[in-house]
Amino acid sequence: MVSAIKDIEYNLFMNLLVLKAENIKHNLATVAGRQLEHLIYVQKCTIGASIRVGQLDGKIGTGVILALNETSATLKVTLEKCPPPGIPLTLVLALPRPKMLRRVLQSISSLGVKELYLVNCHRVEKSFWQSPLLKKEAIEEQLILGLEQARDTIMPKVHIRKLFKPFVEDELSGIINGTEAIVAHPNSPEPCPMDLQQPGTLAIGPEGGFISYEVDKLASIGFSQVHLGCRILRVETAVPVLISRLYPA
Repeated sequence: MVSAIKDIEYNLFMNLLVLKAENIKHNLATVAGRQLEHLIYVQKCTIGASIRVGQLDGKIGTGVILALNETSATLKVTLEKCPPPGIPLTLVLALPRPKMLRRVLQSISSLGVKELYLVNCHRVEKSFWQSPLLKKEAIEEQLILGLEQARDTIMPKVHIRKLFKPFVEDELSGIINGTEAIVAHPNSPEPCPMDLQQPGTLAIGPEGGFISYEVDKLASIGFSQVHLGCRILRVETAVPVLISRLYPA
């Protein structure tokens, strides 16, 4: 099962089986594909086993396996518990290279971010925008992997903005209203705050960071510059570090 091996590389264990609403009818759920392979080959499930399940954008509960073979599984599901609350953070992220984007999508989903804006800027390579990972189905697949890891069901909303200046001037100024707006920038004299007690908006640039014009543009609408110390981190590392610093688990 090649697809199972590929997915296990990014998601070592499925702590919650997240089911789409269309796959649940009269409390019976049908499971196939990657999730079925995980049940069989990773969790070693058999008929009668009880596992944690949740409906995408819905409640969490248990599922009992009624039927199981190599093409599908049938579960009787009971959904009673609300998912964990998300964190009050909007993430504005310069589009990273596709390999990093896959990991970032999983990370932000696991950490409880519910609003993500993928934006263009000077140091984002044009080829990144041609990646098949930006298709809606591909984005959702990575987000669901993150939800399964964190035992959550609420899908983050992902918005794509290919024009930096119009986005900042016409939209972002409204998004940050009522939030603590900060931009990660290594040349800032101010350290990143810890344990925010209010909603936040966090902007993170591409590899190499935002250029001065972009930082100034963000500052002009109310963003404060912060740093994470003397180390320069990859985007895939900086994202979870910054989020965890602002909103510790």
